[in-house]
Amino acid sequence: MKITVASQNRQQITDHAGRCRKFWIYETLPDSVSSKELLELSKEQSFHESSPHAPHPLDGVNVLIAGNMGAGLIHRLEAKGIRAVITPETNPDKSVTAYLEESLVVSLPDAHGHDHDEKSGHGHQHGHACHRGE
Repeated sequence: MKITVASQNRQQITDHAGRCRKFWIYETLPDSVSSKELLELSKEQSFHESSPHAPHPLDGVNVLIAGNMGAGLIHRLEAKGIRAVITPETNPDKSVTAYLEESLVVSLPDAHGHDHDEKSGHGHQHGHACHRGE
């Protein structure tokens, strides 16, 4: 399984996954991590800037862990078969280990969702339904 963690500063989990351009990609076995590598995207490849209908460098991962993400990104990931996981955990390695152990604390998106879709002119959206991405 491939688990990716949004980590703009490469040390902590990023709160705004849609704008994040650095992701740790973990290759995992059922109960451990077998490898970890950093994927750096261009600004145009960030979820916020790229089309949800175009291929994306993170296509093919199974899980994306972040500190927060909007409902639009959650739905985009689900459409690509990627489980969206929001957590208050700040350490990327600990979050993956806890996910594998089924002990990761999972949060709901914040009330504002941070869901921007400027390319389609929808602007900032509020009041999204709560969704864990499970």
